[in-house]
Amino acid sequence: MARTDNDTWDLATSVGATATMVAAARAIATKAENPLIDDRFAEPLVRAVGVDFLTRWAAGDLEGTDLDDHDSAWKLGQMPDAMAARTRFFDAFLTGATQDGIRQLVILASGLDARAYRLTWPDGVTVFEIDQPAVLDFKAATMADLGAEPTADRRAVAVDLRDDWPAALIAAGFDRTQPTAWIAEGLLGYLPPQAQDRLLDNLTALSADGSRLATEAIPNLSAAEQEQARETMRSATEKWQEHGFDLEFSELGYEGDRHDVAAYLAPLGWASTGQSLADLLAQYRRPTPERDAGAVTMADTTYYTSIKQGAIKQGAEPA
Repeated sequence: MARTDNDTWDLATSVGATATMVAAARAIATKAENPLIDDRFAEPLVRAVGVDFLTRWAAGDLEGTDLDDHDSAWKLGQMPDAMAARTRFFDAFLTGATQDGIRQLVILASGLDARAYRLTWPDGVTVFEIDQPAVLDFKAATMADLGAEPTADRRAVAVDLRDDWPAALIAAGFDRTQPTAWIAEGLLGYLPPQAQDRLLDNLTALSADGSRLATEAIPNLSAAEQEQARETMRSATEKWQEHGFDLEFSELGYEGDRHDVAAYLAPLGWASTGQSLADLLAQYRRPTPERDAGAVTMADTTYYTSIKQGAIKQGAEPA
């Protein structure tokens, strides 16, 4: 079913299932030879969600390469490497920020992200996790059942990003006078273009100079490329459906022209640098997803690092 402005989901349905799928990919990547990441919580969290297909994939009972359409440019077998590279990028961004003295971190739409538990943080670091109440409650309960304790001051901010999340963040103890490191991982493509702009406006208004932002940005697609992308996802998921996983991924994102993140942020005082997923994979010596001639693929996703250097308009408030 296509997304709507007021739709709901949990970690087993709709866009929420993508968080579980990414966690399953992290579980597989963690068990790889010479792994890029170590997420020991990924597989237990996937098991707790209880989507049979994803549980079996995370455990190694299903092989991604056996489930792929080999004529498609999008393959499940490539996802663990891609998600490992993505995770490594955001891990390095956050740990680098704390090494440089930033002590306030915000994870937007945190899903099954376990960074507040699995990474080693300096004293005084606060990790704010923003997501829907049911998602945060589920993760906290599951981590408690595993006997896991946060390695930083973890603060759950239980609010939908479509609601007044800046107010909820401030109520949880966020200090807008201090530099912040923000991450938007696997998020922007699931927002309408206008909501992406609003999110960037809001976090800019909350960010002191010296704040940092890491984002995963999807490229704009022409109408023909959008249709090709939908067809690619439909063909890629046919074998998943044979195993009981019938989520229609082609309907989860929002189409329409969206602003380039770096270009949008520049007038707001942010300086950005970017690299593609293909660049990250090459940097980490992992295979690059194949490309369809003339098509935009997973390899074209851009990862931006932005630093706020200038002040926003005096008196600006979150929208």
